[in-house]
Amino acid sequence: MAGSEHAKMMPRSQTGHQPRKPVDTACCGASFLAEFFHMFNLVFLLGGLAVLGVGAWTVADHLAYSPLLSTVTYALCAWVLAAAGLLVVATAVLGCVGVWRRNRCLLLAYTFLLLFIFLLEAMVGVLAYVYKENVETELSLNLNRTFIDYYSVDAERTAAIDRMQREYKCCGAQTYEEWRRSRWMLSASRDKRSKVPDSCCKTEVSTNGAPCGASDHPSNIPHTGCFHRLLDELRRQLEVLGAVGLGLSVIQVFGMLLSCALYIKLRAFEDAVD
Repeated sequence: MAGSEHAKMMPRSQTGHQPRKPVDTACCGASFLAEFFHMFNLVFLLGGLAVLGVGAWTVADHLAYSPLLSTVTYALCAWVLAAAGLLVVATAVLGCVGVWRRNRCLLLAYTFLLLFIFLLEAMVGVLAYVYKENVETELSLNLNRTFIDYYSVDAERTAAIDRMQREYKCCGAQTYEEWRRSRWMLSASRDKRSKVPDSCCKTEVSTNGAPCGASDHPSNIPHTGCFHRLLDELRRQLEVLGAVGLGLSVIQVFGMLLSCALYIKLRAFEDAVD
């Protein structure tokens, strides 16, 4: 009886059994995973800020041309990516709080948010690359008609055309001669001396009281259309949106695995303490 009580008081290593290793200090234990999680979360946060920046830049600088497109795919990709970037920032903060407080509920919420953001960004990436292959067909079917039928009629499309002709130094969809058969040419608001809109002019300065668009000489206006310039720009931007969306979504797969592993370790550690 005394021997039995003495065995109970001895450390387990003296009874012939190895002492149980605390879960938190084991290889790949909760503390190790928490530190690794913080490093990942920093990368995740920076990636989210980059996504937000790309999305916001696209919305601010390139959506002015969306009225020239017949679908909302391009605008949808930009807005969803910007929203995903904001959500990434909020999720990264939630993850840091969850790990700092060792709160498994917050970690679980973090994991589900990662899954949701992953689906959003993967959708944007795939949609952007698919649309990149179809945007030429859409432009070829609609851009000429937009120039001919809607300039000076629809204010939003008129502003988009003017901005594009100024920024890309082009005139008309395929060629400046398209303006001769446009509704703008028949409009009462047009200066009868104008052959092309003033936004076509290399320098928008009137000469002898006449609008700069009164001369269609190559020294005054570019004779190349805007179709290929706009197509190249849209393709380049869609490629950026697709690469950013798919790139960060791949990183989030690793984040989901890491947060799940940390959740399991924290649960095991709490059970061991109890």
